Amino acid sequence: MSGSPLVDWEAVAAVTPDGLAVVDAAGRFVRLNPAGVALCGGGDESVLLGAEAPFALVEGGAAAARVGLLEDRPDEQVALWEPVSGGRREFAYRARALPVDPPLTVVSFRDVTEERHRQRRIAAIARTSIATTSEGSLGSALNAVARQIVQTDGLAGVQILVLDGAGRELRLMASAGLRRWDAFWDRLLECRALGARLCMLDAVRDHRPVVVPHRWDQIREDPAWEPLHAYLGELTWDSFVSVPLMVRGRAGGVLNAYFAPGQEVGGRTLEFLAAMAEQAALAADYATLLQREREGARRDERQRLARDLHDSIVQQVFSIGMQANAVGVLGTRGEPVPADSVRRFSDEVGALSKTVLADLRAMVHELRPASSPRLGLDEALSALVRSTENRTGLRFRLLCGAELADLEPELAEDVYRIVVEAIHNVVKHAEATGVTIRLGVRDHTLTATVSDDGRGLPESGAAGAGTAAGSAAGDASWEHGYGLTTMRERAERWGGTMRVGWRARSGTTVRQNGATVRKNGATERNRGTTVRVVVPLPVHVPGPATDAPDGLPNPPLAVRL
Repeated sequence: MSGSPLVDWEAVAAVTPDGLAVVDAAGRFVRLNPAGVALCGGGDESVLLGAEAPFALVEGGAAAARVGLLEDRPDEQVALWEPVSGGRREFAYRARALPVDPPLTVVSFRDVTEERHRQRRIAAIARTSIATTSEGSLGSALNAVARQIVQTDGLAGVQILVLDGAGRELRLMASAGLRRWDAFWDRLLECRALGARLCMLDAVRDHRPVVVPHRWDQIREDPAWEPLHAYLGELTWDSFVSVPLMVRGRAGGVLNAYFAPGQEVGGRTLEFLAAMAEQAALAADYATLLQREREGARRDERQRLARDLHDSIVQQVFSIGMQANAVGVLGTRGEPVPADSVRRFSDEVGALSKTVLADLRAMVHELRPASSPRLGLDEALSALVRSTENRTGLRFRLLCGAELADLEPELAEDVYRIVVEAIHNVVKHAEATGVTIRLGVRDHTLTATVSDDGRGLPESGAAGAGTAAGSAAGDASWEHGYGLTTMRERAERWGGTMRVGWRARSGTTVRQNGATVRKNGATERNRGTTVRVVVPLPVHVPGPATDAPDGLPNPPLAVRL
């Protein structure tokens, strides 16, 4: 444009903040601007000329475009550069072919080492969050955390130790980069007995990270650490950081990080280690809560078995013993015992024995592993009905819809257990002759009912009829509320509800707050109980039409309505 000063492109290239390089067809540097020389770690351009460039060039000199998850410039590619001196660098670059002969390519590049490092740290935290919930054990979850730290920051090694439930002893639960050695903990305690300072105990006590630069030099020169000199010497490391695992305001363990020589312990590094320590703390806390839940479930099950044994089997066996004692007393009198008396004693003992045997078989059946995931819910219930009919003489009517085959295995397991508990209550308390079980799916809702023709709910529970809590409160003997609570919790786990009420007869009107019904002008007591469970099912919403990275269609998204 007229009047504009001439632009010296050499001067422009000299002051450009990004690196500029000209690369020949063999991929070697031909020219670099001062910023490019500084990025590549060369003191002078002449040192780099003729050296192999790190940039991958396709035919014609254009760069192959690949977009990373956290990148927003689709025409950039990333190359690794390792200078003669200094650490490895990552360059984001773009390339364009020059219309000259022989062919040359001009490359614009910038240093993205720290930016890419932050991206990897974010991805590592996300992957660790998934691992802490998906791994099958605490050790596996913590090993995944340790591996992510080593891979992301290139540390020499990582250890994760967890305090026991009493908060007195540390246990080595996971490590990465260090050889597994069963005697490590014993040797560490020997070092402590010799007067060695354990920095991780300071982190646990003070609830803050402890950073010790050049820690390996200190340990190597300290005779108190002699039992671990050979083991720690296998690792190429220098500085040491110990970060506490904080759980609800208290230290639940510690994360030890061993830094390679030349690695700096900066503020961002400490933030990353603190974030990973938090993930490890959550995994440890979740495992503790899960263990307590399992112990509570086992304790409740033992209490239920003890209660059932006491309420039925123990009392019946005691009655058998009393009958046997009575026969023994008659025998000591030395007089003939009437045949009718012997027959009566025999019948009573035989009836009690059959009752004890039936109760024992029922308890054994309930303790068997669930068969619903293996057989399918309808087949498992059919097997349950046949078994109960054979041992109790009850008449069953089972009606199952075809849609039950599509239920999630865990939901089917919970529904099966609810029905098992309901039948158990009928056998023990209802004095019924017949039971009807209905299961079906309609409008994305699963409904299950278990009805009997027995003696029904007690009159004292009339005010609470229709709710599980009211029914349990009305009759303390009706499974003492424990079975109903378990059934209700299984339903609520899936967002469902459970109600217990009187069974309504055909042609009758049941008052919600009364224990009697009016039929043909006469008053008679309503008979039978109904347990009704309603569970909303998830609706599957199709995902986008594009395929997943593995070539398979995207799975549907489950949205609970």
